[in-house]
Amino acid sequence: MQDHNAPPLNPLPPVVWALALPMIALEIVLQAGAAGLAGGPDAVGWRIDAITKAAFVPDLWREMLSLGQYPPEHMARFIAYPFVHGNLTHTAFAVVILLALGKFTAEVLRFWAVLVVFFGAAIAGALAYGLLTTPVPLFGAYPGDYGLVGAFTYLMWLRLAGSGREYRAFSMIGLLLAAQLVFGVFLGGGLDWVADLAGFAAGFAITILVAPGGIARLAQRLRQR
Repeated sequence: MQDHNAPPLNPLPPVVWALALPMIALEIVLQAGAAGLAGGPDAVGWRIDAITKAAFVPDLWREMLSLGQYPPEHMARFIAYPFVHGNLTHTAFAVVILLALGKFTAEVLRFWAVLVVFFGAAIAGALAYGLLTTPVPLFGAYPGDYGLVGAFTYLMWLRLAGSGREYRAFSMIGLLLAAQLVFGVFLGGGLDWVADLAGFAAGFAITILVAPGGIARLAQRLRQR
């Protein structure tokens, strides 16, 4: 029997909105500024200013390491850069992935665990990107999103353990990396994939610890194989 009182769309967990809404709100403000609807003439440069202030910059990070100085405003870049994007399309894809994967993971993990996965992956992605010699800053939610892909992969692997179809859990990351390779070949691409892959690995590893049952559940699944 159909429930006519059910919402037309499955509601998203609050923690997912807590991550997505700042990205959406910032993009609306930046679009309004670029269109001349807010902020006056100076608003055209709002996006550049936002990227300059929030992006993770490998050269800056290496300088901080060499000096042994870690100003809070620059350390904040590790968790601020996922909320700033290069354009509307960049934001849209990042938010769609966040909503889809965030919903799945938040239905299994506790709200704080979702935050740990997302920001842990973002930090791991930035650290991996910081090893590269590139002047290109890192910004956008993809490393954090890939962390959620890692969480999804681990949770699916747990479900499929012992079925002989465990490899299917890795189909999503395979498709994403293949698509990224195609876009890189035909449209040109940078080294962001290093941060994304590190984010995926971090999300997978962190989920082992924060998922219900933790390492004990992993050990149980391995014994059942």
